[in-house]
Amino acid sequence: MTVKEIAKMIDHTVLSNTATHDTFVAACEFAKENGCASVCICPFFVAECAKLLKGTEVKTCTVIGFPHGTHSTAAKVAEAKAAIADGADELDMVVNVSKVKDGDWGYVKTDIAAVTLVSHAAGASVKVIFENCFLTDEEKKQLCQICSEVGVDFVKTSTGFGTGGATAEDVKLMRENSKPEVQVKAAGGIRTLDQLLEMYEAGATRMGCSRSAAVLEEARARFEA
Repeated sequence: MTVKEIAKMIDHTVLSNTATHDTFVAACEFAKENGCASVCICPFFVAECAKLLKGTEVKTCTVIGFPHGTHSTAAKVAEAKAAIADGADELDMVVNVSKVKDGDWGYVKTDIAAVTLVSHAAGASVKVIFENCFLTDEEKKQLCQICSEVGVDFVKTSTGFGTGGATAEDVKLMRENSKPEVQVKAAGGIRTLDQLLEMYEAGATRMGCSRSAAVLEEARARFEA
């Protein structure tokens, strides 16, 4: 694997509520310089991010219903429409974990489908965040089935704001229980090259990473030495 291939899997992520304007701008410059898949940033910065990334292959990504997923479906749809209007290419939406725990799968499916419909109509991709640290394996499998039926682009392990992040076991479970065309994104706690490669081996093709610089530095030292 090359450093370029590794960078192309990374959604370089800045979602801290204390991040400054300079931090968001620096994230866009880093992603452009290194050829990351996307920059995943807070919704209010989408328009500026899209301008900074214009003319590159790096996508503008933002979050919907973040970080708890308990926004109403109407609010999530409104967020999605606003993000797309501002120039977002990819939307990472959080499932309603409360409804998952209730077993209200009809609500969960409708919630995911509503955001997917408006996103796909505009040519944007959707990644559905499960927040696996709060779920049983059976709940994760049911979500994979729903996401496959709805036709989302990715299923994603975590927000990075829960009590746990990505694990190879969860990535493998999600890969095995989703349709082949639904990709898996691992996010939450990926801080080293070895962790990223472990997720890749388990089946993830996209990685949410805020420590991208350190990961790519490791990759250069290992693969370009």
